[in-house]
This record gives sequence, C-alpha cells and structure tokens, in this order.
Amino acid sequence: MATIFSMIAAGQIPSYKIAEDENYYAFLDINPLAKGHTLVIPKKEVDYIFDLDDATYEGLWAFAKKVAAGIKTAIPCKRVGVAVLGMEVPHAHIHLVPLQKEGDLNFRNKKLSLTPEEFQEIAQKIAAAV
Repeated sequence: MATIFSMIAAGQIPSYKIAEDENYYAFLDINPLAKGHTLVIPKKEVDYIFDLDDATYEGLWAFAKKVAAGIKTAIPCKRVGVAVLGMEVPHAHIHLVPLQKEGDLNFRNKKLSLTPEEFQEIAQKIAAAV
C-alpha cells in the first residue's frame, strides 16, 4: 500500500506544493512548527532515509538545499533548520523549519494552526523563491 506521502506526490491527496521534479517533491507540513515548515521527500517509496540508494539520497539533499534557499528568501528567519526523524510516516523525508532560535526545532512545541488561505499564501511565496 502506498504511503500518504506517495499519494501526496502523485496528486491523489491535496497538498501545498512548494517544488517538484521527476524524483522529489516538497510541500508544507500541515502541522507546522513554524510558518514555512516544509517536508521534502523522494518520490521513490523507501521507509528509512539511510536505506535510499546513494543517487537518490544525494539528490534528495540537493533538492532540499534548493527548497531551503527558497524558504530563507520567502520567510523571515535566521536559519532554516533540518530534521530527519522518520518515525511518523514510513517514507523517507526531511523537515525544513524556519528558525529564529534553536528551541524552534523542537517537535514537542505546540504546532501552529493556519487557515487554508495562510497555507496557500506561504506555499506561493516559497515556491516563487525556489
């Protein structure tokens, strides 16, 4: 059975898309730690990031780097933090989170509640900067 992330990348489940190419997909996290919190995935369905083949792994990080640059341009922040947890969805993914301070990258922090319009506006700003 396909993961929820595979279904998002295939367009079967709606998302707030940031960027896409033939191998990778980036979209806003719907339970964000900060405005602009983005998930970057390979379209290849592999559970654990370190089980990706080398080319896919390296390509994922290169794609994430481009997306992070777009986030940094579009969202006022000091840094874009990176986290790889992989516990909640069995599909390799990278979290890119705009940060003002180190404590902003704590997944125990309260998640933001944004409207669909806010998500759309954020996605458009970042996508235009990628």
